[in-house]
Amino acid sequence: MRKIFLVLCILCATTVGFTAPPSAQPPTQQDWRARLRAELPLLGHRNWILVVDSAYPLQSTPGVETIETNQKQLDVVRVVLDAVHRTPHVRADISMDAELPYIPDADAPGASAYRAQIATLLKDHTVHQELHDSLISLVDDTGRKFHILVLKTTMTIPYSSVFIRLDCNYWSADAEQRMRARMSTAKP
Repeated sequence: MRKIFLVLCILCATTVGFTAPPSAQPPTQQDWRARLRAELPLLGHRNWILVVDSAYPLQSTPGVETIETNQKQLDVVRVVLDAVHRTPHVRADISMDAELPYIPDADAPGASAYRAQIATLLKDHTVHQELHDSLISLVDDTGRKFHILVLKTTMTIPYSSVFIRLDCNYWSADAEQRMRARMSTAKP
């Protein structure tokens, strides 16, 4: 009986004060903005910031950090894009779910209005369309090596997430291609 009591005491002691890992802690509304401001200078090309709907899954890949914003999605997208735009070292390369244009209002009330609003918000960006499962797999793979910040919103329209891959702002893809071409023709 003493052994059972001892085991129960040990189990209770190890579970008292247990909290979820930091990546799953829901910060206050101001905390997500502070977290974005703190992390953005550390992020570079190959890092991602996702602004996702409320049903987006909590991914278990070590590099994927999820924060509940308790905010409207368009507001969070606006804040993130503004922050990235003001950052001299990175720029936003945006992808969205290819399924979104096929979501009717009858199945997801407000889908048409959201498509119009997000198109207006992203009008100055090229938006790549990819299948949702492909984007989640890409995030999973990337999160094994690089940090990904996921900002969860109150959005309840499916396939409405905005995937922002950060790229170097002071070095273009064209410059990279020209450099690689010069490297391939250089003598060792």
